[in-house]
Amino acid sequence: MRTDTSPGPGALPARAPLALVPGMPVLDVVIPVFNEEKDLGPCVRRLHEHLTRTFPYPFRITIADNASTDRTPEVAAALATTVEGVRSTRLEEKGRGRALRTVWSRSEAPVLAYMDVDLSTDLNALLPLVAPLISGHSDLAIGTRLARSSRVVRGAKREFVSRAYNLLLRSSLAARFSDAQCGFKAIRREVAERLLPLVEDSGWFFDTELLVLAERAGLRIHEVPVDWVDDPDSTVHIVRTATDDLKGVWRVGRALAVGALPLDRLARPFGDDPRDRTALPGVPRGLARQLLGFCAVGLLSTLLYLLLYSAFRSGTGPQLANAAALLLSAVANTAANRRLTFGVRGRDRAVRHQAQGLLVFGIGLALTSGSLAALDAAVPARSASHSTELAVLIAANLAATVLRFLLFRAWVFPDRRATSAKDDNR
Repeated sequence: MRTDTSPGPGALPARAPLALVPGMPVLDVVIPVFNEEKDLGPCVRRLHEHLTRTFPYPFRITIADNASTDRTPEVAAALATTVEGVRSTRLEEKGRGRALRTVWSRSEAPVLAYMDVDLSTDLNALLPLVAPLISGHSDLAIGTRLARSSRVVRGAKREFVSRAYNLLLRSSLAARFSDAQCGFKAIRREVAERLLPLVEDSGWFFDTELLVLAERAGLRIHEVPVDWVDDPDSTVHIVRTATDDLKGVWRVGRALAVGALPLDRLARPFGDDPRDRTALPGVPRGLARQLLGFCAVGLLSTLLYLLLYSAFRSGTGPQLANAAALLLSAVANTAANRRLTFGVRGRDRAVRHQAQGLLVFGIGLALTSGSLAALDAAVPARSASHSTELAVLIAANLAATVLRFLLFRAWVFPDRRATSAKDDNR
């Protein structure tokens, strides 16, 4: 019998400062490399010296070799042997995203980060990058070259491409983070464990997809302005990378539009947000948000219902007009509440939810039709004004709305975590 109240396997724990384990690295910095035999040694030693001097916790540097064809594997192996806190891993397929996914998935460090091997970003930004993750303030952290306080040295072509790409993300995916492709990011391990299985890309779009999904799931992204100097010898193919990124934007945008991504598995428990803790003291978890969402959807549905009823009433009797308007608005109401109020995404059980919603609609139809019948019995149909009919229907719909919310919450869209906890306690 389970008696604890910790969140289920699909939820992230509330943010809290990291519990440090003696002898275990707090930070694992991954450096993805491909054919970097010349620059790898000096860059790793420079990073190691900086962390030794400035970082107050144990750390590790992991070199992730992306199927290099030169002497990079030998250089990485030598560094892992001679420099304390450095290790290397070899991948037989290329792809920055693949390298990060592989190393982050295997690492036991509570904070995971990565940076480009050329160390274009000023290393003084590393501690400000990971500090909010260690303290529990944020879930992810990124360096940004597009903040006003950032100091960036790069050519006009790369500057234009970067700003145009981030503008595209804001306009197409409603992204609010400022710099998707800066090679300077960090994430808490428990967040990575939930988020990485949802990220499909294994190349350069990996960063963008990770951030978009995290933001849509309501995770907190901390941004750090950085000083950045462009590497003139960079091997990144701008045209091919831009093409792959555009394909990724289309794929992720389509998945978000149809609700194909189960972002609810990243939800944090009720109480993590102080607005939730003070909203309605003593109410069941999530009830405050559901009430607000249901009221907003209900208001829009009522307006839609009244418009439809008025349109249908001009060509038919009140009972038929009421039934048609209520049916159409009920389908829209169920779909909106499914996604916005109760957080159910994807197509799983969608037909069943609509069928249950139609049964709830039947109860509402009985209430409103009964109200019209009572009005007709009290006042002849030809004598009752249109405004009187609408007033009666509004009152009946208010009663039906309360009942509909209770049925939606307890029957159509029950909290699966709460139901599972009850079953475990039996």
